[in-house]
Amino acid sequence: MKHIHLLPWLLIGALCAAAFYLRFVLWGYSFSALVCCCLAGIIAFYEVTGILLPRFPAAVPMIRRVFTVCLAIGIAVVTVTEGIIIKASFGSPEEDVDYLVVLGAKVRVTGPSASLWDRIYGAYDYLAAHPDVIAVVSGGQGGDEPIPEAWSMYENLVNMGIDPERIWMEDRATSTWENLHFSLDLIEEKTGKRPEKIGVLSSEYHLYRAGLFTKACGVKFVGVPAKTSRVTQKINHFMREVAGVWHYWLLGGQYDTL
Repeated sequence: MKHIHLLPWLLIGALCAAAFYLRFVLWGYSFSALVCCCLAGIIAFYEVTGILLPRFPAAVPMIRRVFTVCLAIGIAVVTVTEGIIIKASFGSPEEDVDYLVVLGAKVRVTGPSASLWDRIYGAYDYLAAHPDVIAVVSGGQGGDEPIPEAWSMYENLVNMGIDPERIWMEDRATSTWENLHFSLDLIEEKTGKRPEKIGVLSSEYHLYRAGLFTKACGVKFVGVPAKTSRVTQKINHFMREVAGVWHYWLLGGQYDTL
């Protein structure tokens, strides 16, 4: 039997421990935990098949080749998708808009989450630099949120000095699709006209998918990125967004039923 190398199994153990920590100790890093589990599984596969090679000299190489090809294809798909997401993350904030839809994020008992603060600060900077733009802060109240996300954004932007007359609240949405649909309905209700173009402010990693939803609403999309302040969160969410994009590409049509 092949000699068992200790180092790969120590690495597998470290990855499993990291996955446990990310999943059950830190909040919001479940996808990073999944990535750690996948890496541990890949290493374990090659180690186990290496051990079994002397006993199954014909089957093991074939299984390894199939697995390696599938792994290479998966890495290529993820890399290309990530490139698309990164390219879209810069947005086009220099393009003029009349309305800026600010997408909500988690509100905790203690106040806005880090992601929501990033979007609030991003909205403040944009509105301060574009005094004629109306903001639509969009986000309802989840079962574990003390107040609607739109209320939290409104209160903080007003406290930071933005004229409350420039901030319209859409406080029913529970998804990006609803954020955009309900915000467009609110703009039309208040102005009597549906805009042909809107700015959408969200975390930079989310802009590509936000653009897909906006275009599906029949409106031109202008992305305005909100910089993610935590590096670890940025890495986690950029990886997670790959799954979100593929979910939209494969199942996006279902949102038309809403």
